[in-house]
Amino acid sequence: MLDVALERGSEGDLLLADMGQGLGLRPGVIDGAISISAVQWLCNADKSCHNPRLRLKAFFGSLYRCLARGARAVLQFYADNVKQSEMIVTAAMRAGFAGGVVIDWPHSSKAKKSYLVLTCGPPSLHSSLPKGKGQDGVMCSDDDESNDGSGDDDEAQTVGIYERNRPKKRQKTKKNGKGKAWLLNKKEQMRRRGRDVPADTKYTGRKRKSYF
Repeated sequence: MLDVALERGSEGDLLLADMGQGLGLRPGVIDGAISISAVQWLCNADKSCHNPRLRLKAFFGSLYRCLARGARAVLQFYADNVKQSEMIVTAAMRAGFAGGVVIDWPHSSKAKKSYLVLTCGPPSLHSSLPKGKGQDGVMCSDDDESNDGSGDDDEAQTVGIYERNRPKKRQKTKKNGKGKAWLLNKKEQMRRRGRDVPADTKYTGRKRKSYF
């Protein structure tokens, strides 16, 4: 895609990066962001070092910082299930965004598309969500699922509006007691047993980051 853009002489700068590690852009320099069928891939762990929740947090946190206040981001995505959709929306709201999900053709099995419409900053009258296409039961093809208008109200709800909510930071708790003290104690036990153990340094038991 970048090669084609270079061949066509597209305006603007091109960048190749892993959005799961955050966007390396200065704060407040972007007036708007568009993403097509990309965000859902952050929910997958393609490598052993990948943590979907941390990657979503890094992406939405950096996106919120580089957007100008009042700017919008529209992210079209295909979620495999409801859990993935909730994980994506929750990560966006925790980063500070206001907005919600807009669904085009919600009753169609082929043309259904989900959009995460976000506003950088608190919700206002100017940041209202657009109405999705086909919300009144209008079908886009004869091959789609039938709809006689007798569905439940919950099923007909296609737009969800969420206010930004930054929960209090949780205190870090160790899942197990294997910290630096445990490691030093274990090495001392090995020394007493006559094992060959590397010498202790200031890096012993240091927690390593998941990325460089």
